[in-house]
Amino acid sequence: MASLAQRCPVARAGADAPPAPAHVPPELVLDTRFAAGVVPNDLVEPYRPMDVVREEDFPRIHYYPWPISGNQHGAWVVTRYEDIRRVYEDNALFSSEGVAQFQALAGETFPSIPLGIDPPDHGRYRKFLNPWFTPVAMNAREPRIREIIGGMIDQFAASGEVDIAYEFGRVFPVRVFLDLMGFPFTMFEQFLDWEWNILHEDAIEKKAEALRGVLAYLRGFIADKQADPDDTLGSYIANGSIDGKQLTEDEVIGMTWFLWLGGLDTVASTVSQMFRRLAMHPELQTQIREDKGLINSAVEEFLRTQPLVNSGRKVKRDFEWHGVQIKAGDWVSVFNTSGNFDPDQFECPHRFDPARKNNRHFTLAGGVHICLGAHLARRELRVLLDEWFDRIPHPFRVKEGADTTVVPSLLSIRNLPIVWDAEAAS
Repeated sequence: MASLAQRCPVARAGADAPPAPAHVPPELVLDTRFAAGVVPNDLVEPYRPMDVVREEDFPRIHYYPWPISGNQHGAWVVTRYEDIRRVYEDNALFSSEGVAQFQALAGETFPSIPLGIDPPDHGRYRKFLNPWFTPVAMNAREPRIREIIGGMIDQFAASGEVDIAYEFGRVFPVRVFLDLMGFPFTMFEQFLDWEWNILHEDAIEKKAEALRGVLAYLRGFIADKQADPDDTLGSYIANGSIDGKQLTEDEVIGMTWFLWLGGLDTVASTVSQMFRRLAMHPELQTQIREDKGLINSAVEEFLRTQPLVNSGRKVKRDFEWHGVQIKAGDWVSVFNTSGNFDPDQFECPHRFDPARKNNRHFTLAGGVHICLGAHLARRELRVLLDEWFDRIPHPFRVKEGADTTVVPSLLSIRNLPIVWDAEAAS
């Protein structure tokens, strides 16, 4: 049988890779960038290349030397569903301290709250924020979400064409988020520019410059809300207290910053990949259009098959895992890009099943740190499918000649023009 290196696009990290810590066995320092969600492809199933990292003779844990999970260093990587679940759920061994700590590049020391806080303090912050993100809260917000989505679709329905990624997907969820927080829509383009540089710019100084810009804006926003409170989430945080104690400056900026970071791109990227799949599979459009009872489970399947973020955790103590010595202070990254397709958890994992049951994927993370905005994301996607198939009731497709390349991660598709028979739709 051919060796793993012969069969698969996996090799030891080259001389251009950052150095690994001395305790990492050299044979486990592998170049799995193709599975990390950072290498673009134009496959109908963009996450297919990740299958190789679950093969029987692929190491259960390996070392990825490049910066990952918002850090500026490498990490151990697990790729199987059960190992990923352990990282998310074992809070005694794996810490969230320092996760998504981009602000450190600008010299800031406040944590990203609540993600960067371990239990039990994490629970206090989740309890404070949760009332804004419950299903009941989403019921109250749904009319506004529906108004935004329906109004935007009506603007282009008769034209028979829209860039679903740039003109729609990147806009509507941000409008919903800006409404929720109380940010002015005039900051839309500036926000996305800052975020793009933070997440995708390689030059550290450009990242730091964007961070300084957004944090200066957010601190001014907080001061305005403290001087003139209103009924928005931004004001609630700026003037908040927990157990009768006023939030500190670090707590206020930590929450405001983290919600800003998480509120701009996850749904936008999901929408782009969702419509790419729908446009390439007209039979799936027909199935959902003719049975809207599938929308809720279809949204879960879109989420499962489009894992955007590979999360990281810091190891609290030395331990051995799959025969490998892991040291306190090491980082472990989970490849949700692989775990969401683990056949030990999901039957026929690459078959898109809009009626799939017990769909316990990791796209929205897991354990106590499961995504705070999960209910909001789901509600936005469900309302979108409902409104879309009502207002554009005929098949759509990718515009001829359009680039369908995907970077299987955040901000994954910049442009995706789709077309339909506008005369029939009207």
